[in-house]
Amino acid sequence: MASEYSFDVVSKIDLQEVSNAVQQSVKEIQTRFDLKGSKCDIQLVEGKIVLNADDEYKLKSIKDILEQKLVKRHVPLKGLTFGKLQEALHGTVKQDCDLQQGIPQEKAKEIVKLVKGTKLKVQASIQGDQVRISGRDKDALQSTMRMLRESDLGINMQFDNYR
Repeated sequence: MASEYSFDVVSKIDLQEVSNAVQQSVKEIQTRFDLKGSKCDIQLVEGKIVLNADDEYKLKSIKDILEQKLVKRHVPLKGLTFGKLQEALHGTVKQDCDLQQGIPQEKAKEIVKLVKGTKLKVQASIQGDQVRISGRDKDALQSTMRMLRESDLGINMQFDNYR
C-alpha cells in the first residue's frame, strides 16, 4: 500500500479534435445559404483559431457554428479565449481565439489557495503549467477533486496522473 497518493490538475485541449471541428465548420459555412458567397472563413493557425467574416453578424454566426462543432467533439469552451473584434482588409472583420494549454500561473496560485483553505490534509504544489495535489488519504483527495469541480475558476480543468 502506497504511503502517499497524488493527482495532477491540468488544462489541456486536444488539438486534433479542434482541427476536426474547424474543418467541419468550414464545410458548413460553405454550404449554408446565408453565408454562401461571403468572405467567411475559419483557420487554425499555430495553436489559435482565426475567424474572418464580412460583418459582425456573420462573424457571430460562424462563431456559433464553431462552438457547436467544438461541443460535439467534447472540446471544453472554457478553454477558449476570444479576443477583440478587429477591422480587417476590404471592410471585413476578424477575431482571434486563443486555445488554453496549461494552467496560467495566477490561476495555479488560486487553486493552491483554495486547496489550503479546505483544511483537508493534502498538499498542493505548482509544477510548471500544472498543479500536483498529494496526500495520505484517498478520501481527502477525492473531496479536493469535488471541491475543485464545484468551484468556478473560469478555466478548463482535468484531473490526471492518479497515483
